[in-house]
Amino acid sequence: MSAINLALPDKKYRVEIERGTLQNLGPLVKEVWTPQKVLLVSDTNVAPHYSQTVIDQLTAAGFQVTLATFPAGEASKNLATVQKLYQTLVTQQFSRSDGVLALGGGVVGDLAGFVAATYMRGIHFIQVPTSLLAQVDSSVGGKTGVDFGTGKNLVGAFYQPDLVVIDPDTLTTLSQRYLVEGYAEIVKMAAIANDQTFWPLIEKIHNPGNIQTEAQALIEHSVAFKAAVVMQDEKEGGLRQILNFGHTLGHAIELKANGQLAHGEAVSIGMVQLSRVFAVKGLTPEPVVAALTQQLQAVGLPINSPLIHDAEIFEQLKLDKKNRNGKLNLVYLKAFGQPEILPVATDKLAEFFAMLVE
Repeated sequence: MSAINLALPDKKYRVEIERGTLQNLGPLVKEVWTPQKVLLVSDTNVAPHYSQTVIDQLTAAGFQVTLATFPAGEASKNLATVQKLYQTLVTQQFSRSDGVLALGGGVVGDLAGFVAATYMRGIHFIQVPTSLLAQVDSSVGGKTGVDFGTGKNLVGAFYQPDLVVIDPDTLTTLSQRYLVEGYAEIVKMAAIANDQTFWPLIEKIHNPGNIQTEAQALIEHSVAFKAAVVMQDEKEGGLRQILNFGHTLGHAIELKANGQLAHGEAVSIGMVQLSRVFAVKGLTPEPVVAALTQQLQAVGLPINSPLIHDAEIFEQLKLDKKNRNGKLNLVYLKAFGQPEILPVATDKLAEFFAMLVE
């Protein structure tokens, strides 16, 4: 079993990565939690596949499990769903000595984490991500939250889990579209990581099938890189901002798409289109843009959208939660492994991205 340890100022935890490890979940949880009540949070896509295995594992290990599910999809990532989960915790008389376990993709992890962070000012929390996107990104680092109005993740908290358990075998029940979506985040991390072995691994991926074959290595590289960044900058005050490569523009596109684009698809478009702009400005080399584009297209990820040409996109960027003092920090590539940050005044964003609208 591969284990990656995170040591933060107020918290230490590990990420376990191994095929078949869901069948050993009970003993793993028992290593970090004493027997207690557990709210198992999942969605209508994931629960039918894995909730009974998790319930059986936890029950055998001495935990009292309550299953709570909600409709799958970003539309459920809101305060109304949070309130329903609070009600379940209250009804089942959960105390500060009990915990929440998230079983699912990024929406489940973000939402369940926010519930754990805020119920009674914080109860125990474990992540068991089942999508590639959640395994390589959202389950590690402590970001939790929900959408509010037209803003993505506007309401949230930094709340580190007690344990993250990743079983790459759960990817076999993932549709090809959502397997590929998660791969977009892996490409992002490989592009910004100062790791001479990471981008060559990406160059081995020529089709979606290769993602499954190389899943363990891809996940391990991604988690190790993200863990290293988070340990240096837990709350995105500096270095962690490089993880936003492609996201600032991608989030705006994703919101404008009204559910028609998956998160990773929007990030793929964001990375390429942002890199095109920085290439024209002489800050990102054209060969880097070409290589990035090639690797994303190889698995069928989109690199453009009619939405990118809508001037309203740049109005949406002004509402980005990473907007600081009237400036938005845009992450670009000087080269693979050399991310840089350029602050751009929000009132200059339309001008900065003018070539995309023309």
